Amino acid sequence: MISGWCPQEQVPSHSSIGGFLTHSGWNSIMDTISGGVPVISWPFSGDQQTNCWEACVCWGIGMEMDNNVKRDDVEGLVRELMEGDKGKVMKKKAMEWKKNAEDSTEPAGSSYVNLDKVINEVLIQKELVLEN
Repeated sequence: MISGWCPQEQVPSHSSIGGFLTHSGWNSIMDTISGGVPVISWPFSGDQQTNCWEACVCWGIGMEMDNNVKRDDVEGLVRELMEGDKGKVMKKKAMEWKKNAEDSTEPAGSSYVNLDKVINEVLIQKELVLEN
């Protein structure tokens, strides 16, 4: 399906989604990790190349699409992602990353604890400013 606009954070978490074509901006990567789906990465600029490298090489949840896009190449990537052995491995890893993300946002999780620390630090600084 091609759409002009949709709530991107909801797309990768939908049960019918098997993969996600992304430019690999940070929000897109976070959405796919939260959704537990592998990616076909098509980076253009900025942090996208780094995020693509992380997703494809370090985390094992993606494949990079060449900038010289050809229909047959895209078809091959989609088939590998949806039906191939590499796609199955990427899906498994994507689900592991999804579980890690969920665990980190639980009350004892690292993201939860770190956000709580930031909030407390801001409140302490605010109190110090108000005292002076």
